[in-house]
Amino acid sequence: MSEVVFEGQVALVTGASRGIGAAIALSLASHGLKVIGTATTEDGAARIGQALSVFPGCSGKLLNVNNAAAAQALIDTIIKEHGGLQILVNNAGITRDNLALRMKDEEWDAVLDTNLKAVFRLSRAVMRPMMKQRYGRIISITSVVGASGNAGQANYAAAKAGVAGLTRALARELGSRNITVNCVAPGFIETDMTASLPEEQRKTLLSQIPLGHLGQASDVADAVVYLASPQASYVTGQELHVNGGMLMP
Repeated sequence: MSEVVFEGQVALVTGASRGIGAAIALSLASHGLKVIGTATTEDGAARIGQALSVFPGCSGKLLNVNNAAAAQALIDTIIKEHGGLQILVNNAGITRDNLALRMKDEEWDAVLDTNLKAVFRLSRAVMRPMMKQRYGRIISITSVVGASGNAGQANYAAAKAGVAGLTRALARELGSRNITVNCVAPGFIETDMTASLPEEQRKTLLSQIPLGHLGQASDVADAVVYLASPQASYVTGQELHVNGGMLMP
């Protein structure tokens, strides 16, 4: 693939304070985009803001994606300050794991609200400005669990599968306005949580992955950069699995 080139584009990345979200925000910024990375706490916003500060025009912002008014206000501010918003990356997400038999309504609602409803709300909020500029990229982070299922994660799996379906529907609605809508489904990625797994459990996990190792946050970020780029202008309605071959849908 030729070198990815972004010319003065602006990206909003939710849930960018750590892990995959931070990798996405920093990778996009390193390719010349003006990136606004959000976090749900002041400390998180300051952390990603500091990391992004080496790149011109980038910043960290406080945002609860479940606050519709705050989300709309942030998008309005970005457009006012930067003259547009070309890329939205819906990465913010939570887990409330429990076996379905024991899962409380509150655990179900919290995950569906943050991982699915907020994705729709933010995507809807950027549609009008993207349609007006006749250009846009909406990219959401799903999960291998949304396609494979996982015991104890009925709420999470349902939300991520819902995002994949939402992606396909929006791709059909927005394609005529030169707006692509895609999602990236990470498999098991090297994180603090996976690093602390018992050795036996880690071996069992690795045995399910043909490539024989866990992924890096940068692997997911690279997939997002591609889907955000002009080189992916003919790719829409797709779920790109980044899982080392663990699941081959």
